[in-house]
Amino acid sequence: MPKFVSFTEAAALIPRGATVMIAGFLGCGNAHRVIAELARLGTGDLTVIANDTAFPNGPDGDEFYGIAKLIHNRQIKKLFASHVGTNPEVPGQMADGTLELSLVPQGSLAEMIRAGGAGLGGVLTPTGVGTLVEEAEHVITKTTIDGRDFLLERPFWADIALICGYKIDRAGNIWYKGTTRNFASVMATAADVVIAEAENVVEIGEIPPEDVVTPGPLVTYVACAKEA
Repeated sequence: MPKFVSFTEAAALIPRGATVMIAGFLGCGNAHRVIAELARLGTGDLTVIANDTAFPNGPDGDEFYGIAKLIHNRQIKKLFASHVGTNPEVPGQMADGTLELSLVPQGSLAEMIRAGGAGLGGVLTPTGVGTLVEEAEHVITKTTIDGRDFLLERPFWADIALICGYKIDRAGNIWYKGTTRNFASVMATAADVVIAEAENVVEIGEIPPEDVVTPGPLVTYVACAKEA
């Protein structure tokens, strides 16, 4: 059974220098309240694995939306991501040497996380062959199979996966609403500790078994409002 903690307590579980997977797609599905607390705490030197860096301004009215708070605070020293074009602070930090970026094609990123969770030795893909991706640190080697070139890419594993579920029951079972699921279900399999922010905490049985996407045994902590 997971331990239920406040958003502040959840953020405090992430130590300086940790490798953190953060689920979300342009902020959709980010664990916004835990990220806000992490930004407030100022925990730095983080290595982050995420799809993107969200927006300077979000639909919720925040000046920095989701993961963009951590970028703005310069809490991320190294980033593996597929897309950073919506956040103009990223190139500036790259230029001044405070942020190291490794771009990973989005499908490869998802597969590398899945491979980490499945205990596989890597991902074999033709994506990136003949491009700068070949020189990336996450690429182990290039190989030829049946006359076709492939890149062998490392699996991803993190100290902490930070995800968000629309409904999480008392046993930690998670249901995601719509596209908020994105990378969360694979990230929940590929980290030592899984912190799941709950939009709503429900009783066991309120999520039909066939609707459970991430089973409770994968979840270490559920971050929620204190009254939950």
